[in-house]
Amino acid sequence: MFRKFMTFAAAAALSAGLAACATPTPYQPNLKGQGAAGGYSEIRVEPNRFRVNFAGNSLTTRETVEGYLLFRAAELTVQNGYDWFTVVDRDTDKQSRTYVEPDPFYRPWYGSYGFWRPSWRYYGRGYGWRGWDPFWGDPFWADRVDVRTIERYEASAEIVMQKGPKPEADPKAFDARAVIDNLRPRVQYPQPKN
Repeated sequence: MFRKFMTFAAAAALSAGLAACATPTPYQPNLKGQGAAGGYSEIRVEPNRFRVNFAGNSLTTRETVEGYLLFRAAELTVQNGYDWFTVVDRDTDKQSRTYVEPDPFYRPWYGSYGFWRPSWRYYGRGYGWRGWDPFWGDPFWADRVDVRTIERYEASAEIVMQKGPKPEADPKAFDARAVIDNLRPRVQYPQPKN
């Protein structure tokens, strides 16, 4: 009994530790080996045209991914000496995966007997006599499972940067400095490593 308690306590401590480390993707370059997966990247297509991407991890919302993409586009525009940019093409991809795993804490008392498992017959009102066998499963008494769906978002846009005043009539045109000023309070940067 003590051994089961210690195993449970160790698993709970490990889960709490991992949960503390799990954070949404901060605003960072997308490099391998960093604390949180994902980040921004860009490719220069022409002197004033870039393809910008931002990939989030499973804890990063779609709104955050698209906001960080826009923030990076504005930063690139200012860094390259331009005043405003136009979003020529944009897309947000959603990747979903569903995992079905047995409950790690559910170990039936008969689990130490290899492939032997008990089976029962019971009377179901309206169904008559029914049999239950754990190999066939049954909603009445089946093994417990954990079903999780993980979603990740990645946004990309092609931008064209220009100098001078932004055209007021173009809804796809953004003043780079205004975007930076408005989005900066919402941007989360990576935590410094101790």
